[in-house]
Amino acid sequence: MSTLHTEYADASTLSPEPSPLRAAAMPQSAASPQVARFIDAYREQGHRCARLDPLALAPLPALPALKPDYHGLHPLQERASDDCALPGAVTVQELARQLERTYCDTIGLDCSGIRSKARRGWLFARMEADLLSPPLAPREQGKLLQQLLAAEMWERHVARSQAHAKRFSLEGCESLVPLLEALVTKAVQGGVRQVFLGMPHRGRLNVLVNLMGFDVESMLQCLNPDSDLAALQRDLPYHLGGAARMPTAHGEAALFLAHNPSHLQSVFPVVSGMARAYQDEHPESPCLPVVVHGDAAFAGQGIVAETLNLTRRNGYALGGTIHVIVNNQVGFTTPNRMNVEADDYCTDVARMIDAPVIRVNADHPEAVLRAASIAFDYRRVHGADVVIDLIGYRRLGHSEHDIPSLTQPFVQAAIASHPTVTELYHAAIAEPAPLAQMRDDALQHLLSRPGELGPFNVAPADRPAASRPLQPLSHARLRALTAALATPPEGLLLHEFVRNLTDKWNAAASSEDNAVDWPLAENAAYASLLEEGHGIRLSGMDVGRGTFMHRHAVWHAQPGEAGGAAKAYVPLAHIAAGQGRFDIVNSPLTEEAVLGYEYGYSVQTKTRLTIWEAQFGDFVNGAQVIIDQYIAPGEYKWGYRSALTILLPHGHEGVGPEHSSGFLGRFLQLCAGQNLRVAVPSTSAQWFHLLREQAAAEHAKPLVVMSPKTQLYSNRRSHAPLRALANGAFMPVLPDSGVRAPEQVTRVVLCSGKFFYELEAARDEAQAASVAVIRVEQLYPFPKDALMQALAAFPNLAEVVWAQEEDRNQGAWRFVRDDLEACVSPGCRLAKVCRTATASGAHASIRGHQIEQRRLVKAALLGPY
Repeated sequence: MSTLHTEYADASTLSPEPSPLRAAAMPQSAASPQVARFIDAYREQGHRCARLDPLALAPLPALPALKPDYHGLHPLQERASDDCALPGAVTVQELARQLERTYCDTIGLDCSGIRSKARRGWLFARMEADLLSPPLAPREQGKLLQQLLAAEMWERHVARSQAHAKRFSLEGCESLVPLLEALVTKAVQGGVRQVFLGMPHRGRLNVLVNLMGFDVESMLQCLNPDSDLAALQRDLPYHLGGAARMPTAHGEAALFLAHNPSHLQSVFPVVSGMARAYQDEHPESPCLPVVVHGDAAFAGQGIVAETLNLTRRNGYALGGTIHVIVNNQVGFTTPNRMNVEADDYCTDVARMIDAPVIRVNADHPEAVLRAASIAFDYRRVHGADVVIDLIGYRRLGHSEHDIPSLTQPFVQAAIASHPTVTELYHAAIAEPAPLAQMRDDALQHLLSRPGELGPFNVAPADRPAASRPLQPLSHARLRALTAALATPPEGLLLHEFVRNLTDKWNAAASSEDNAVDWPLAENAAYASLLEEGHGIRLSGMDVGRGTFMHRHAVWHAQPGEAGGAAKAYVPLAHIAAGQGRFDIVNSPLTEEAVLGYEYGYSVQTKTRLTIWEAQFGDFVNGAQVIIDQYIAPGEYKWGYRSALTILLPHGHEGVGPEHSSGFLGRFLQLCAGQNLRVAVPSTSAQWFHLLREQAAAEHAKPLVVMSPKTQLYSNRRSHAPLRALANGAFMPVLPDSGVRAPEQVTRVVLCSGKFFYELEAARDEAQAASVAVIRVEQLYPFPKDALMQALAAFPNLAEVVWAQEEDRNQGAWRFVRDDLEACVSPGCRLAKVCRTATASGAHASIRGHQIEQRRLVKAALLGPY
């Protein structure tokens, strides 16, 4: 017997006694290699012959590998009969029957993506051990039928009472409801008390009512456009989620179903981030992430692959997610049917993470429960993702008002004559009560039961008011924090670049008058927060070192007498005893999945500042769905409180359109109702205070920072003295401290970011005493009062000029113009200076950039505009 089959036999200890399959595979005769190959054919390929399609529209393939080769099994006989004995006294006929029952019935196991022999062996043993499991007891069958009836009658009742409502019916896959309940029950039995659930539209209302117990009448009112409740909604009913507590025979589970916009799979990373935040803050209390997908969306949307890859990496791993695909075999109006001949499935993307796929016929609910049990146990034992492909059909159109026969006439004709799963299961278990009466009883129970409040503006963990207010800073404290940041442990040999940097940091902290560069200011902000008990999570591409070699929050030991080649040290994790938790995670090359993950993390966490940094600000456009559908409107639509901080390196330097802009204008376009905070700090002290205040804000909002790039990092005039870190706070407006005679000023130039230093230098060189340069460091919420106060210092002001590096169509001008007009006194002229509008947004020539920059500076200081 091969090693492979030895592993399978070892894994079979899940079964209390050997099954006929494993007895036949034991090496008891010369025939065992042929027997083993025969069994392996079913294990590997049996799912292709399984009865998985409820409509049975496609013929099952005739696979030669699955035909018993009697000559191969019995080389000592010229021709063996079906009832001849195999090793272990099992006949060929019995062996084939058991194999077909295990691998070719209404549940199929697809292990083609798993490279681990041990995991494959575990799954084969588990599938075969289930042969010995007793059938469901009549009481359990009755309960399962009641679950199916509840799912069915909800859909029927909505169709009657709200005929014009769009609800994305679950009809054709009603088994989803008992499947999810089985997963929750198994989770509670295994010690899990928190389940995070994400799902698209289809079946969402059914799950809210029948799994989470939300009030039926409230849900119906959500669907009624004339109701007062519907008028209060800020999102569509089939986008809403909520929280509930679900009792089981083994205890109670807390369920959270995440809200989800129309971008179906975008909720996958968001739920994953929520689950990771819960795990980090409750290490003693495991949670279970379950994500429901549509078949076409799972196969077609790139964020699925991004997130699958993401959640198996350090810093993002969840200990496995259970994926459930509601497989209607159609995406919108386009058929998405399985092609078993070509071995082509909607689940093929799961191969990239070695996930097994358990395919199950949605019309066989007992098989569905078995699939749920296997999937949960696999995730529990191996800490890895697993996919349940729930194969059903869609009785109605994409929405209930579509006419599916327009595009799928033959399929729809088959569906019209196909009995429902409740009819099939009612007949299968020989339930004596008439089905019509059971349907009436199920509907009455549904309508009469007490329910939770409807799913309105329910966040998983409302962010509390700051429980750790910022502590005063002193020179001595900053010096001590810098020493902790700049001192390597004994035996760690640093790279010369890092060693010089730490020497520079220690020197900077020696006097209150010394300049503090941006990297030290950022690391000192984190260190002070950690010392005070705040937690911090920082992720993104190359955040350990920093894109511009600026952060150096992770030190890598260099080879040498004192160093170890594989050693890394994170100074911020060693600031003080009892400090807050600090995680810094280099992400894969992705934006959408990572930003969605960090957003979910920030919504769930109660204790940590969550930060995501783009490699370059422009790269954030790869995550636009997350920004538009979650970060900007999440609190308004759903009540999600988030303090996510987004760092977008921003600034024109002549290095091309893809490395210049953090798309400032896009974020300002999304600002409304105090939903975001958008800042462009121009000094290291401003950077320091901005980060600290975000961690301790009582009612924090997502913070978008146009953060520095190379030119600003290296600009010594932007390095504030140490005393500016110890004193003060973030200033949304920085007045011009270089003005000596305010009465001489007739023109004020307003700007943000690094452009200030070019404007200031040119003004000082020209000795233009009539010009003042004021920095607007926060663009939203726009600081009207602070700006009006700064402008009021100049009694003879005649002109206010908004100057920006960005093109006219991409910077802040169009979004601050109305606010500026409200700040400028009557009779004072308001003008703008910016690049002309372009489609690309930035220059790719350093020389061309510098020529344009000089033109902008001259126009801002002297005109014309």
